[in-house]
Amino acid sequence: MSKSKLKFKRVLLKLSGEALMGNKSFGIDPKILDLIAGQIKKINDQGIEVAIVVGGGNFWRGATAEAAGMDRATADYAGMLATIINALALQDALENHNIVARTQSAITIWAIAEPHIRRRAIRHLEKKRVVIFAGGTGNPYMTTDTAAALRAIEINADVLLVAKNKVDGVYDSDPRKNPRAKKYRRLTHQDAMNLELEVMDITAFSLCKQNKLPIIVFDLQEKNSIVRVIEGEDLGTVVTNEETE
Repeated sequence: MSKSKLKFKRVLLKLSGEALMGNKSFGIDPKILDLIAGQIKKINDQGIEVAIVVGGGNFWRGATAEAAGMDRATADYAGMLATIINALALQDALENHNIVARTQSAITIWAIAEPHIRRRAIRHLEKKRVVIFAGGTGNPYMTTDTAAALRAIEINADVLLVAKNKVDGVYDSDPRKNPRAKKYRRLTHQDAMNLELEVMDITAFSLCKQNKLPIIVFDLQEKNSIVRVIEGEDLGTVVTNEETE
């Protein structure tokens, strides 16, 4: 696709920790990392600026730890460390595809990641470096969904791409548990909040609504899905602000 036909100039890709597991029950599937890096290479070569936020649910879930009796703030900080593990693994996979990548962490960890500095992140993107945001927002009680929405707004991304693990969009219930779950092709941010859809948390939806940031939710496991979404193919579910419909 020619650069003149590209739908987006700068994107933020949200990868859940679960998406990095592939078919595993824990940890990271190197094959998934390689597939992700290969797709990002293609869109980066087309001149699209790419930032990424990674979750940590493949290693640690703060809510689960809290339910087992752990202090919530402590559990969430542990989750932030899990996102840094994923970010470093993804950075390595990108570098193996000859992509220049930088990891920025919302919690200070000088030996392995830059601190999150908005203007530096934007400068990296302008130089066509891929920026991986780790550590969530740096605050407990905030999900990586919220971090993804916040970072997308900070860097003036054109769209927030939410890659799920074996779920190809937004449904009215979990399609993995309910075979009759209804898939939405188009939604407004307000509808998503009113229906309390669990694909992202309400804080993330609210941030996107206030800043008129469109969201596309799609299945990472679908072949070349990142590239296809970037090139404008009608995959997954599109969530937009009512005023921009």
